[in-house]
Amino acid sequence: MKIVVQVRLFPDAVQQAALRVTLDLCNEAANVASLLAHQKRVFGKQALQRLTYGRMKGMGLSAQPAIHVARKVAGAYAALRSNIAAGHLGRPGSRRRQAVEGKPIRFRRAAAQPYDDRCLSWQLANRTVSIWTVAGRSGPVPFRCSESQYATLATHRRGESDLVYRDGMWFLYATCEIPDVAAAEPDGFLGVDLGIANLAADSDDFQHSGKAVSRVRHRNQRLRAKLQRIGTKSAKRLLKRRRRKESRFAADTNHRIAKTIVTEAKRTGRGIALEDLGGIRDRVRLRRPRRVTLHSWAFHQLGQHIAYKAKRAGVAVAYVNPAYTSQQCSACGHITRANRPNQSTFHCRSCSFAEHADRNAARNIAARGAKDWAAVSLPNAA
Repeated sequence: MKIVVQVRLFPDAVQQAALRVTLDLCNEAANVASLLAHQKRVFGKQALQRLTYGRMKGMGLSAQPAIHVARKVAGAYAALRSNIAAGHLGRPGSRRRQAVEGKPIRFRRAAAQPYDDRCLSWQLANRTVSIWTVAGRSGPVPFRCSESQYATLATHRRGESDLVYRDGMWFLYATCEIPDVAAAEPDGFLGVDLGIANLAADSDDFQHSGKAVSRVRHRNQRLRAKLQRIGTKSAKRLLKRRRRKESRFAADTNHRIAKTIVTEAKRTGRGIALEDLGGIRDRVRLRRPRRVTLHSWAFHQLGQHIAYKAKRAGVAVAYVNPAYTSQQCSACGHITRANRPNQSTFHCRSCSFAEHADRNAARNIAARGAKDWAAVSLPNAA
């Protein structure tokens, strides 16, 4: 399994200037390569390298960085084709799709640049790195990270590292290849129901309340609306900064929730059952205020965090059909919309079982996870 370890660099003034010039030049070269690729309709890695290599060298790039620039451009066009094929950029002939297809991809001046071990070397014992720049090798640049990140780097670092400049700081995103841990046979399942009032509720009656998160999100929505009305350049810069801050807040919250859920499942020897929420934005029909709330939180990211943390811990994960999990009684199985009179209350009209609605849904998810796992694990009768 591949994961990314982020470390922060602390270059001196001379090193910072060299890194900034290098990043600017690499992305200027990427824009040139992108224009050539778009004009010549050449998007494959090898073909694009042959087409642009001499031009990249003429701009001042060494051999290996020139190759990485071509690969970065080819990867960007591959991602664009995937988005078009998936319908994320509109239907064929739509104005948005025509606008995207009719112009070359542009790279920001500070877009990330990949490095391999030929042009970036780690001195882990000294906690420094040496990076290729247009002015030559940078010399030892100190980096800092947590002890767990350092151990992961020392043991599992493989492949490329991306140089990133963000908010006045320099980072390296290092790719680490961690061996897969075989999932143990689960002794039951911990059901997890994802929502808005409670971001996650499990079948053990542990709820991750969304009240504090909702306050932050509503405050951010008001600030965004205010800045959008102003519309000045400084307001747009603040909007970008606010967007990055919101993204970090969502990722940190989801990491914390996922860690708690996976830790509990591993401690009790159970697997984790999640709803298969693919396409939820297309299926769910809500009024506009609720629609904004639903679409502004990274539920998919939370599910991804739970899945990859469970994989690292050797905890089995099962995805179940989410249909009627909030309307089905976990005691008798009766299904009707009337069983859930409001957001937090579940009261079965058949057997009079009463429970918090999210916990009842989590119990249904856990039961479906165990049933699906057993069906997959059974030998083929034929």
